Amino acid sequence: MSLTNRQVKYLRGLTHQLHPVVTVGDKGLTENVMAEIALALDHHELVKIKLRADRETRAAWSEQIAARSGAEKVHAIGQVVCYYRKNPEKAVIAMPE
Repeated sequence: MSLTNRQVKYLRGLTHQLHPVVTVGDKGLTENVMAEIALALDHHELVKIKLRADRETRAAWSEQIAARSGAEKVHAIGQVVCYYRKNPEKAVIAMPE
């Protein structure tokens, strides 16, 4: 699934009002953290995640989250990364074409 520029712009606008639903800390991307991220993506479709680490570690975690969860990275600013994954059963967000 690849997002168009218009869809990314729309999702970025929606992320401004979100608060981080998951925080990844000292222990990194454990199975429990990945399960919480998957659950949040299933429920909300668009989530904001806080990554508490140095720049290189955040970049690695960001790629791992996208790969393991099947979500698209919408954008990243500092320690906050936003992801989108459409719920195939019950879509929450109406995406522009």
